[in-house]
Amino acid sequence: MTDASSSIAPDSPLPVSARLNDSDPPWPLRPWILAAICAVAGFLFHMLVDRQYVAEPAPLLDGLAAFVAISTIVFVLGVELRRWQWAAGFALLWGAVMGLIASQAAAYNIQGSPIEWPFWSGLLAVLVATPLFQTRRDVAPDWRFWKLWQMPYERLHSHAWTDAVIGAASLAFVGVSFLLVLLISEMFHLIGIDVIRDLLNDEWFGWMLAGAAFGGAVGLLRERDKLVSTLQRLVMIVLAVLAPVLAAALVIFLLSLAGTGLQKLWDSGFSTAALMMAAGAFAVLLANAVIGNGAEDRPANHILRWAAPVLAVAVLPLASIAFYSMYLRIGQYGWTPERIWGVIAAVIAVAYGLVGLWAVVKGRRDFDDLLRPLQQRLAIGLMLLAAFLALPIVDFGAISTRDQMARLKSGAISTEKFDWAAMAFDFGPSGRAALKELTKSPQKARADAAKLALETKNRWDLGGPRGPALMKPFAERLRVFPADRPLPADALAIVSGSYMCQRAKACVAVWLADDRIGVMGQNEPGETTNFDFVMRNKEGRWVQGDLTRDTRPKRPEIDLSKATIEVETVQQRRILVNGVPESGTFE
Repeated sequence: MTDASSSIAPDSPLPVSARLNDSDPPWPLRPWILAAICAVAGFLFHMLVDRQYVAEPAPLLDGLAAFVAISTIVFVLGVELRRWQWAAGFALLWGAVMGLIASQAAAYNIQGSPIEWPFWSGLLAVLVATPLFQTRRDVAPDWRFWKLWQMPYERLHSHAWTDAVIGAASLAFVGVSFLLVLLISEMFHLIGIDVIRDLLNDEWFGWMLAGAAFGGAVGLLRERDKLVSTLQRLVMIVLAVLAPVLAAALVIFLLSLAGTGLQKLWDSGFSTAALMMAAGAFAVLLANAVIGNGAEDRPANHILRWAAPVLAVAVLPLASIAFYSMYLRIGQYGWTPERIWGVIAAVIAVAYGLVGLWAVVKGRRDFDDLLRPLQQRLAIGLMLLAAFLALPIVDFGAISTRDQMARLKSGAISTEKFDWAAMAFDFGPSGRAALKELTKSPQKARADAAKLALETKNRWDLGGPRGPALMKPFAERLRVFPADRPLPADALAIVSGSYMCQRAKACVAVWLADDRIGVMGQNEPGETTNFDFVMRNKEGRWVQGDLTRDTRPKRPEIDLSKATIEVETVQQRRILVNGVPESGTFE
């Protein structure tokens, strides 16, 4: 179907369209259809992620959940009656890609999460690809997606901003919908009807409500995209007003650096690279808000006209500082997956900075005419690069493992300061394979540390996410009183996994009764102790907490004028450490 064939004739019986594009006829059922699709997707997503009773990770289920979520969101944001099959195919394709990425990320590390750096990279590719698809759908004579860079920039830029506005407004509508349903549920609760209140306590209903609200809001806004276009322009105008403020701040900041040098940036304690790239991203955003969709959108205000090229030029020095900061960091501490992603982000920022500088030098006041097509090519390249890096093709964990192992073997880092937690939990199969090799090291300290890192089930037991200290096995950290009465296996499991002892370097369990144990833990010598009870409940299972608290029978009504008054001496018990009370009184 072409644009011409789908246009509405002047004598069409259909109502007057509120659509921005006359090729898109009204679709009154769109809000209801999209609300139903998103509600079903919300229920399916809940069923896939609701696995609190599953002990082992489930990468396949994580991948399916990502497929459902991404394909649904991409479809509802990009679907039109015209070429709706294209939207369905595009959504299913990206859903499958993101499902693969999520499943691979979940299976990569021990106790891994699907929401890792590759997932965010893939999500960035989806966000960039969606307006590209929408523009191609509007102007392409057929399904062949060649020469994306020749698409009209004005339409592409408009789609990108419209998607952002509709997405943000729809998420806000989800929040309002929950508040409204909560208000209604409390109204009915006042008269003893708790059906809605009970539904809100069920997670499946919450996901379905969120999905229906999001889909319905997207449908309503798409059917009124002339209004959305006005809102989009309003957002761009508001952001454009901020452009001179950021431009002046960046000029003063960069000139100040010429006098103070970069050392103060390294001494600040903040992540210089992240801060500089965030400033560069805001500069790109505000510059695009000023230049608009085309030459006719250029602002008449001279301050705004000068702020845009200043922001475009400022991106390069900010990106260069970020890249240099990453270079120094890697020189000091070596490669890790996070630093590889950081370097890639810095290189992309440098590319945007070079493009902005070239456009300003070449085009001067009309720099935006050169910048727009270059940004379109950069967006296409960014989408392809992000999708490639997200797929399990390049193993950042293997690169990091080789570098860190070389630093350890060369003596650049000592065994005590080596990041054993990262090797065991961040570098994937390559990191754990390297640890197995280190267990055969002739250096006993190194071999013992590698064995302990492999045996540890939780990275925090190695002393924190980046801590060099290696925790001893729990049996060596636990003291039981009386010493001749060991803890039952199920009670020991509760104690070892409790907040008192899980990360503690010293843990004490004191038998107080046959069904009650007092547990104390101390993370570091000299720190305060954490105390709680581990008790056996009525079903015979050991649980954490004081089950006897607030279980006294309800006080009977008394007549104080006739009541018998007595003074009772109460004997209490509490735990002392070196003669100092460490627990409250009990019994």
